[in-house]
Amino acid sequence: MKAELTEKQFFWMKTGIAAMLVLLAAVLRILPHPWNFTPIGAMALFSGAAFRDKWKKFLFPLIALLAGDIVVGFHKLMFVVYLSFTVSVILGICVGEKRQPLRIAGATLLGAIQFFLITNFAIWTTFDTYPRTLAGLVACYVAAVPLLLNTLAGDAVYAALLFGGYSLAEHYLPHTDRLAETSR
Repeated sequence: MKAELTEKQFFWMKTGIAAMLVLLAAVLRILPHPWNFTPIGAMALFSGAAFRDKWKKFLFPLIALLAGDIVVGFHKLMFVVYLSFTVSVILGICVGEKRQPLRIAGATLLGAIQFFLITNFAIWTTFDTYPRTLAGLVACYVAAVPLLLNTLAGDAVYAALLFGGYSLAEHYLPHTDRLAETSR
């Protein structure tokens, strides 16, 4: 039989689990991985959907990004990358507490696409790799398609793990039906 928790205990337990999942995603970013196959996009979506306080929704992913950049190195496009992941947090907010698989999948797809569009546009404007023409922009995007596929695959895998793990944790948390309804 599940033990009962107060509403406050239930809230802090859920917040702690969500924070641990975000921390785990931040650590995974630092470990060796294929290009763009990281949990950061999924973590930003998850943070937007899972945390109740708006400042937590944005703060956790940005701190995770900064911690990772301290380890892996700072770069010219940090601001653009952080901005893009802020957009992913907003997509997570749109998923909200109705965390159905189709909504999560749609937000995951949109998150990967907006990251691809924003960061590759920034690459095109910041570096002299491609000519500053429409053909150069198209060439930049075409060259980055394999990275888009890795981003989408990583976001999908990690979104499934984060949202699925959180859903399982919520299911097994000791609480009453009344607390489950009031915490949402």
